[in-house]
Amino acid sequence: MGELIAQQIEAHTHLQVERRFYLAGSYICQQAILAGRIDVYPEYTGTALTAILKEGASGDKTEVFRRVKNEYERRFGLTLTPAFGFNDTFAMEIRGEDARRLRIKTLSQAAAFAPQWHAGFGYEFMERPDGYRGLAAIYGLHFAERPRIMDLGLLARALKDHQIDLAAGNATDGLIPALDLFVLEDDRHYFPPYEAVPVIRQQALQQHPEIGQALAELAGKISDEEMQRMNYAVAGQHRDAKDVVREFLKSKGLVQ
Repeated sequence: MGELIAQQIEAHTHLQVERRFYLAGSYICQQAILAGRIDVYPEYTGTALTAILKEGASGDKTEVFRRVKNEYERRFGLTLTPAFGFNDTFAMEIRGEDARRLRIKTLSQAAAFAPQWHAGFGYEFMERPDGYRGLAAIYGLHFAERPRIMDLGLLARALKDHQIDLAAGNATDGLIPALDLFVLEDDRHYFPPYEAVPVIRQQALQQHPEIGQALAELAGKISDEEMQRMNYAVAGQHRDAKDVVREFLKSKGLVQ
């Protein structure tokens, strides 16, 4: 997403974008943008609402977007442009073979088997207010041992290789279909909407309003399936993100 934002800005303005990737999550990105070290980054509305603003979740995506935009402008001097189109919600994943063998589709059904399972989660998921503790309470989840804290890039492979039995991934992870993983339905609607949006410093937007215009052209352009395919091209096929993004923008008629 960072590369996509960068290429879109460069294609539709006269600005050159300095890429500062691998900032390791929302908390660090938020600190970096408030300090002026970055001017724009992709965030998820549910993450902004619960993890950054520390507010209660809502299931209505329009309401979540409005609350986040208003509070980011009021508190931080940041704003949002319209959402990209996909919802990158947390995905509680098990192996497809286990889902079929146990005939389970939902998190409520999975709770009965969790005491025999080992879970693996990223650090942020263990610490966030919309993360593990609330999920475990809502569904009554208890595992064979305390969940392992793992690098996000290792979770899907660890699940496939039987090192863990349940992982907290993301819905647009390209390895879900590639590794025959199964996403359990959040049947109690614990997670809020996680629409992907650009977060921009208002000062940067005032100096360069063309940034907002360029990013607004991406509004609603990326579906869940398209994001999953791009993620698989990078994570599964090990293609260069720049090439994947360029092809996508061309397919949408956004670059020549």
